[in-house]
Amino acid sequence: MPNDEFRFRAHELLVELDASIAKMMMMVAAKEIEGAFWAEATNRHYQAFLAWHDFIAASDDATESIPAIH
Repeated sequence: MPNDEFRFRAHELLVELDASIAKMMMMVAAKEIEGAFWAEATNRHYQAFLAWHDFIAASDDATESIPAIH
């Protein structure tokens, strides 16, 4: 993968991961840590983390050092 493409995709995935974390942090501060909205927020975070993990695991530099998590 060309360096610019790698950087763009990494940035895109990290923005989503950061947004999912920020949403959960706001919900924790508001004590909204149960119910359908919480489940949706935690699923969003989980999916964002998996996407980031899979992206990094598939990169040439990290193939041998990052174990699969699913």
